[in-house]
Amino acid sequence: MNSELLAVAEYMERERGIDRETLLSAVESALLSASKKSFSQAQEIRIGIDRKTCDVRAFAQLRVVEQVKQPHDEIALGAARIIKPGVNAGDVVEVEVTPKDFGRIAAQTAKQAILHKIRQVEKEKIFEEYKDRKGDIVSGTVRRFERSDVVVDLGRAEAILPSKERVPTEQYVAGDRIRALVLNVENAPNGTQITLSRSHPEFVRRLFELEVSEINDRTVEIKAIAREAGFRSKIAVISRDEKVDPVGACVGLKGIRVKNIVRELSGEKIDIVRWSDDVKTFVTNALAPAKLIRLTIDEAMRTVNIIVDADQLSLAIGKKGQNARLTAKLTGWKIDIQKEETDISFEEKVAQAVASMAAVPGIGEANAELLVQSGFLTLEGIMAAEVEDLEAIEGFTPELAKQIREAAEKSFDQPGVE
Repeated sequence: MNSELLAVAEYMERERGIDRETLLSAVESALLSASKKSFSQAQEIRIGIDRKTCDVRAFAQLRVVEQVKQPHDEIALGAARIIKPGVNAGDVVEVEVTPKDFGRIAAQTAKQAILHKIRQVEKEKIFEEYKDRKGDIVSGTVRRFERSDVVVDLGRAEAILPSKERVPTEQYVAGDRIRALVLNVENAPNGTQITLSRSHPEFVRRLFELEVSEINDRTVEIKAIAREAGFRSKIAVISRDEKVDPVGACVGLKGIRVKNIVRELSGEKIDIVRWSDDVKTFVTNALAPAKLIRLTIDEAMRTVNIIVDADQLSLAIGKKGQNARLTAKLTGWKIDIQKEETDISFEEKVAQAVASMAAVPGIGEANAELLVQSGFLTLEGIMAAEVEDLEAIEGFTPELAKQIREAAEKSFDQPGVE
């Protein structure tokens, strides 16, 4: 009995989950390679390991002949019939050729084979375990950092949280417990590569599926997600049961469900929006609580033009345009938000008039400012005035006044100019 090999096989089977047959087959293959160096003159060698005792034996396949000329490849007919009665010349018999020190060779070879097989089997088991888990959420411990990437210990495997899949507002230290989305699983030559993400929109979707039973049982469906990781997310939901409020289901009693998700996302704000097939209704829901005055759709440009009161403009657009930007991602439409013209201040009206006048060829910005300051806010105003009125403007010469009048007439006469 090879007690050393038997002990190793039992340990690997019990502690590492590698079955004995798989391990011993690997040892046989490794020993066969090593034995061919020792028995290089023999054509065929087979290594056999007893599955119960782990005894190792080597066998050579020899051709039966009347007279032996090649001792390493042939066996005499008489000797062959002792081993296997009834054989004839030309048959092949298997003869044990186990060397005296084969146990030592076996132990050395087995050690390397076991280590190699352990690595190979564990890689295969990890890949088999995770290959169908793409899109799942897993938990792990931050182990170390490789440049800006985070190496996460998942227990049986290590995964990478790349810098581009991290949330910019989050900081990690070794030992932190984190949850992340399995973004990709690849069976690479150096082992299974598991890529994680905490910034992907699907991470938010999966968190809601885990937290909200109505989403998990498909009573409520998440139709769209827009996310700026670490700052704000918008999700659009719809209910397949008219008795179930999709927004209320996601928020939960006293907001407990969405609070749990916000806590997991390190305080990231989440807007839950009711989905609608009607673009106007959907955009209005997505921009809430901002109140809209008018909303028009440009199908050709796939743009939604929105007018709001001045005091609602910042709320509708959001900090650094975030609310409008996320609404565009969520709905798939460009969002153009403007405030009601009647709400603009006197200074804004003056600035608009100067910009409009300066855009006319032949007038220019400096002259436009002088014209507006003197009360000429439109081309119509210039057209209705006498040249002498233009000459009276401080800084205007007769030649300049005539030039301005001609520029206004020329621009006014162009098609599309009012």
